[in-house]
Amino acid sequence: MEDIGPAADDSAADDTEALDLCDHCGRVVATADLLGALVPDSSALHSTQSALDGKRLVLACCADHLAALIADYRHRPFVPEEQWAGKVCRAIADYEDPVPLSVVARLTGLSEQQAVEGVEWHNARAREWRRHYGDSGDD
Repeated sequence: MEDIGPAADDSAADDTEALDLCDHCGRVVATADLLGALVPDSSALHSTQSALDGKRLVLACCADHLAALIADYRHRPFVPEEQWAGKVCRAIADYEDPVPLSVVARLTGLSEQQAVEGVEWHNARAREWRRHYGDSGDD
């Protein structure tokens, strides 16, 4: 197989435009033309900066679509336990053995009570899912 490699003329790379999607309508838009806002969302966890947990970046092709997205998230309930559940899952994802609650609290920056409530919230959602969709482990 032949290695094509980068373009010989670097000006060709300048012609490549970064694109993204409007979160409201799905239209493809040049990144430079997108409008964005941070909105509260208890399901949002940032991959590297926990201070950004609970904040979702929404992108829109125009001011009207951005306003609609902001309004949608303004009406969505922010559930702290949902965010705590995500923080706990992220913190213990790489552990194979059970992690003591005090360690979970330290890893997440949550209190032990918040960690417990997050786990309970997560487990309740899992039970609801199993009741609704059944347990797929019966095969």
